[in-house]
Amino acid sequence: MPSESHPDRTQRATEWLLAGFGVLLTLIFVTVVLEPKGQAILAVVCFGLFLLANRRRGRGTTVFLAVLSVLTSLRYMFWRITDTLTIEMSVESVLGLLLIVAELYAVTILVLGYIQNIWPLNRKPVPLPANVAEWPAVDVFVPTYNESLSIVRTTVLACMMMDWPPSRIRVHLLDDGNREEFRKFAEQVGIGYITRTDNKHAKAGNLNNAMKHTEAEYIAVFDCDHIPTRAFLQVTMGWMVRDKRLALLQTPHHFYSPDPFQRNLTAGTRVPPEGNMFYGLVQDGNDFWNASFFCGSCAVLRRSALDEIGGFAVETVTEDAHTMLKLHRKGWESAYLKLPLAAGLATERLALHIGQRARWARGMIQILRVDNPVLGRGLTWAQRICYLQAGGHFLFAIPRIIFLLSPLAFLLLGQNIVSASPLAITAYALPHIALSVAVNSRMQRNWRHSFWSEIYETVLAMFLVRTTLVTLVNPRRGKFNVTAKGGLLEKGYFDLGAVYPNLVLAALLIAGIARGVVSLIIVDNDLVTFQALLLNSIWATFSLLIVMAALAVGRERRQTRALARVRASIHAELRLPDGEVLSGTTRDLSETGADLQCALPRTVPNGCPIEVRFHVGGEELVVPAQVLRAYQDVIKIMWAPRSIEDEMRIVQVVFGRADAWANWSNFKTDRPMVSLWRVLVSIRGLFRLPEGAKSTAGRGRAVKSGAGATVQTFVAPEASAGEMEMKS
Repeated sequence: MPSESHPDRTQRATEWLLAGFGVLLTLIFVTVVLEPKGQAILAVVCFGLFLLANRRRGRGTTVFLAVLSVLTSLRYMFWRITDTLTIEMSVESVLGLLLIVAELYAVTILVLGYIQNIWPLNRKPVPLPANVAEWPAVDVFVPTYNESLSIVRTTVLACMMMDWPPSRIRVHLLDDGNREEFRKFAEQVGIGYITRTDNKHAKAGNLNNAMKHTEAEYIAVFDCDHIPTRAFLQVTMGWMVRDKRLALLQTPHHFYSPDPFQRNLTAGTRVPPEGNMFYGLVQDGNDFWNASFFCGSCAVLRRSALDEIGGFAVETVTEDAHTMLKLHRKGWESAYLKLPLAAGLATERLALHIGQRARWARGMIQILRVDNPVLGRGLTWAQRICYLQAGGHFLFAIPRIIFLLSPLAFLLLGQNIVSASPLAITAYALPHIALSVAVNSRMQRNWRHSFWSEIYETVLAMFLVRTTLVTLVNPRRGKFNVTAKGGLLEKGYFDLGAVYPNLVLAALLIAGIARGVVSLIIVDNDLVTFQALLLNSIWATFSLLIVMAALAVGRERRQTRALARVRASIHAELRLPDGEVLSGTTRDLSETGADLQCALPRTVPNGCPIEVRFHVGGEELVVPAQVLRAYQDVIKIMWAPRSIEDEMRIVQVVFGRADAWANWSNFKTDRPMVSLWRVLVSIRGLFRLPEGAKSTAGRGRAVKSGAGATVQTFVAPEASAGEMEMKS
């Protein structure tokens, strides 16, 4: 082998020298000892640096600010461990040690998150070969188990309409429920129907069984409620054809109905949906490191890659992420396109949301236990970090509870679990917290607003404690559970089963704050005790605000509409029975009908049959309909499909447009104080009267979805959160 050239050796030596110098500076910054006043001055300097640098745009500046945040956090942890930790057999020492462990976890996740998301790739689509004859064959899998045909039907029709050579696409309905009506539907529309005699390994087993009965090199997977746009394959397949080592092309999971936080919280529609951070930032950051992973739906996979690892992973209940981990270990690559090319239904009720997240937590912790990404061969260091962060994130439940309750150790028990003066605690902790919030706000922009992660985690934390501990001890325990979709809720109610643990937390925090305030006002305290009471009371108050916002999510709103409405402005022509044509524009659409803005030259009777003509994606689509009501310049219509073809046109108009979800990120950039105000506003919903008790009962309520679309969604009172967690 040729020896390394002199310039190469010089460059390598220079790099090592610079790295060593950087490590030395880091050690000095982190470990230098300062008195509280000196540390307070350093904190002011660090935040001043942030304010100056934050005025500049660019990724280089973001990297600098992330490094500044990491250094500040490491300095805080060094001080906590060396100056405040006491090891002795006492309640105070044990509680203090628990808090430090929780803080170490939080800082570790913070650092891993910075590395993961520091440089989002923002990959663009690449064109397919000009010769359509070179486009490959694709099998489309739509797995289902117990979902209703009304939900599955729309997805299947949308898959059939994807813009791809008909001879090179085959849609397959994978029915793990083995239902006759599904078999007849598949036969009616001319798609493949695949079932099996058992449900072993749940969804992963269903997909693996389908692979035995199909043969195309590429497999597109859609959950049965994820409706693809017509352009899905044309946008995604370019990368799969170009890069032969690409095993996966993943796209976002966008939801056209609001999740429980958007629907139940007063300010929920003004903040990004919970999933937007993962699909808008995290997966894009993963893509830079060749670490994007399969999310179970809205993706294309390469069959030969799956064959190499024995098919979809069956060892954990999150078969999607584990499948990609196995593929990455074998040297296969993945890609992520930050373009929403399909949309589905969000979990309608908080209890269902908790059950779904409990399964995700169990599956990711299972991966850490049975196939830890830090260990074993085949992964780059960056891939290990991305997978570790993804799995480690779901260990948040116990640390979150510790953070919420720690101030009560002093306020209720009189235990000083941080052995330092309040001034020192403030001088070290405040820059750590402030810079982590500020830098994350800069990086997350309009994908996640400040303080909302705390709400999301608090909603789940108490239910995930058992899941976390059981899975860590026995990772083989647990089974796949399907998240229910669809239903109605005649009147609003407070879902006690989904929030009762947080009611207990709220009561404890209120008691602690009350005792702290009384002690501050009545008791003659020395200066240090007064400062400690004040600091812990402020901490407990912030915890209470987060817990109350989490409680407000349990105030379920009434939902009497069976289908979601999507706001869309599309030109349409309405042909009346006498041949007169009216020109209008849609205000919103659903699977059952539409509202249109339309100048009415004369009275149009209710029940009047009409034809509605749309021009979508260069195609003319004519849909039969019936007038429900016409007044002023608004006409409400109901679709009147006479055939499968008519149904397909309706699906194409409502869901299949290439730009249907293009404004999914249409939220304002995060401003932490504004976001905190929205948390406070959301708490008001906790005290509103139950819907249905008011005189307005029976009216629907439109809310703005993450895509900027006005939607109506629905919930089904089926199981409490506790029941869902036990089932999962």
